[in-house]
Amino acid sequence: MFKKIRADFPVLSKKINNHQLVYLDNASTTQKPQQIIDAISNFYADHNANTGRGVYTLGEQATTLYEQARANVAHFINARTAQEVVFTSGTTESINLVAATWAKQNIGVGDEILISELEHHANLLPWQRVARENNATLKFIPVNADGTLDLNVLSQLLTHRTKLVAVSHISNALGTHNDVATIIKAAHAVGAKVLVDAAQSAPHQIIDVQKLGCDFLAFSGHKMFGPTGIGVLYVAQAVHAAMPPYQLGGGMVYEAGYQTATWLPMPHRLEAGTPPIAQAIGLAAALDYLRALDFEQLRVHEAALTAQLIEGLARMPHITVLGPQEQLKEKGHLVSFKVDSMHPHDVASYLDQFGVCVRAGHHCAQPLANKLGIDASVRVSFYAYNTAKEVDLLLQLLRVL
Repeated sequence: MFKKIRADFPVLSKKINNHQLVYLDNASTTQKPQQIIDAISNFYADHNANTGRGVYTLGEQATTLYEQARANVAHFINARTAQEVVFTSGTTESINLVAATWAKQNIGVGDEILISELEHHANLLPWQRVARENNATLKFIPVNADGTLDLNVLSQLLTHRTKLVAVSHISNALGTHNDVATIIKAAHAVGAKVLVDAAQSAPHQIIDVQKLGCDFLAFSGHKMFGPTGIGVLYVAQAVHAAMPPYQLGGGMVYEAGYQTATWLPMPHRLEAGTPPIAQAIGLAAALDYLRALDFEQLRVHEAALTAQLIEGLARMPHITVLGPQEQLKEKGHLVSFKVDSMHPHDVASYLDQFGVCVRAGHHCAQPLANKLGIDASVRVSFYAYNTAKEVDLLLQLLRVL
């Protein structure tokens, strides 16, 4: 099934340095199938207009397509209503939006914010600023040597002063799958709200926000076949009253005078200005494409590639694999590793000579890299269109380093 879809992706036929492209940086961004490219192109060619402004046909068509995209996302994550779906530019803006609105007004002197030591900078730096500006305390769930979180200390870290827990569903640096259900239950028991960074999970598994019970959830379109410049912030309906506007301007105001103004209800209250209309339509098309693939088959496919890579690297004494390897072989989609006596950037440059694209660096998780005693690593990340043959090629190239 997954081999057949490769024909949907124009870029996969491309050659790099006279070698067939092998794209293994999907945790950063995924390639786009022709169906999504066509959906975006069709909007610009046949329906292009602003939303919510015009009472002419094109304007009404654009508004309908945009709101249909919102409803599509709500269905995808099983939100109670489309009003719980806010469109942003991506996961980073989604998290910053919560920090600048809800957190600014609901976290005060002496309060506590709890995150994990696995977090991407986008789920660390905003909370550093909130803690500093609101005189709150930032605390961390520690990471074990194998890359899993130590949830045994969760009951000690959560107190009556904990107002927010913000945690990644899956680590972008190590691929660790975090037990967010347990974290959410424990956080709610002390009255804290929970934000889940689902940037690495939404493209790979079914997300049910009602079942999870999180208050906020964020993910990006470009990591799941969709276009760049579009992301989602799920805001549970129970939190809506505590969400003041993020930005002010057109599209979010109900009534304005020279001295005062009132705001539209959610979600438009948080979507000032011209929205990412074409991007939202592209994201909706990407979600339709994903639904047709079957997430369980996708998990099995990605886990098989992950296990193949880990087992191959285990036979190379000059390479050290990071993260919880047994967990990754069961349900992972990315593998990070170090090559002895060779900087990750040099490894990535070497592989690029053969058309192989991998990520190298601290993966926007520099504190985690420092804790692990490394400055950087090589990261290989899979998606539906990757193949066992590509893993074989990668192992062959790494074996001779």
